[in-house]
Amino acid sequence: MDYTGVRTLHISCAALSIALFALRAGLALTGVDWRRWRWLRVAPHATDTVLLTAAVTLAFWSDQAPWELPWLGAKVLALFLYIALGSMALRPVQPESARRIYTGMALLTVAYIVAAAITRSPSLRFF
Repeated sequence: MDYTGVRTLHISCAALSIALFALRAGLALTGVDWRRWRWLRVAPHATDTVLLTAAVTLAFWSDQAPWELPWLGAKVLALFLYIALGSMALRPVQPESARRIYTGMALLTVAYIVAAAITRSPSLRFF
């Protein structure tokens, strides 16, 4: 697979990963126990594994490191925040109001990640 193919795979997996998070969070907020469906417990992990593998491959092939490119470093840091917020949003012991806030914050964070990738700017070129 060439660079374009891996990039397309990365973008596709990112979109699928976001959609799967939104689906699980939406189901949780409406009181549906999404954990009863095995595919919905497994698919996000498989998707995220391919997504991360493609990201590392792209970074290696293009000789880009997060500590050398501000937009990439910001994207990686925002990814850690997204993971933390997303896990809090999906925690069944959280009150619904907290899950709503964590879900919204996670979606805003992932929107930043996508925007930083598109603009290749940590400030999204607004400043």
